[in-house]
Amino acid sequence: MSQVRSGISTIIVALMVLFLAAASSASGAPLSAATTTIEERVCDIAADTALGLGDYRTAIELHQRLLQSDRNLAIAHYHLGFAYGMLGHSTEEINEYRMAIGLGLKHWDLFLNLGLAYFDQHEITSATTALETAVSLGPDHAETHFNLAVVYERENRLNEALQQIIASLVLAPEDLDAANTDAIICARMGDIVSARKIWTQLTQAAPEYIPARTNLATLDHSCGDACGTYVHSYRTMVLSPLLDSEVK
Repeated sequence: MSQVRSGISTIIVALMVLFLAAASSASGAPLSAATTTIEERVCDIAADTALGLGDYRTAIELHQRLLQSDRNLAIAHYHLGFAYGMLGHSTEEINEYRMAIGLGLKHWDLFLNLGLAYFDQHEITSATTALETAVSLGPDHAETHFNLAVVYERENRLNEALQQIIASLVLAPEDLDAANTDAIICARMGDIVSARKIWTQLTQAAPEYIPARTNLATLDHSCGDACGTYVHSYRTMVLSPLLDSEVK
């Protein structure tokens, strides 16, 4: 499970539903309650289409224009922040997310993205708070638990990290990054047997997955605290590229 911004698929689905709803409405059929909810995810079809297609510079321009006419449009601030984030502008991204939240928007993915943006800025305490809210609002989404687990592990809150990574794996049992993180947490807690078992299973099930092979080799050639420390530093490079602001 990669640590990248979440929301593009939601925007595309919302736009598709609105397009279908528009066609239905033209034939005289009423809009459903579900469509009304989807409308809350779309602020402007042209602006959000650009966002959904990955044309972030156009999306920024169109959302800025939209906000010139209505500064209180919370979903537009969210989408503008998302576009900023995808271009690596974390400060502007965070500012727009905070505007959206201040205007009352409470989407789980908004808080997830806010947490990742804070993670980019190495503001771990703020990242933790945002990601805890994301889990509270979106407990059925594996990525909320996964990213909170990574932040907890970063803070050495290992018991809580383990709880969150298990929750993530319950929702997405095939996720390789989550299983690898589970093994890392076990190793750091001193449960070397479980860590080796997980990495061995990963190398057998997905031999092309480099982090598991590297971590297992490290474990086999190390011992005690030195092993846990080395594996932790490797996780920072492989599973948390956002810590170095290299991957968006």
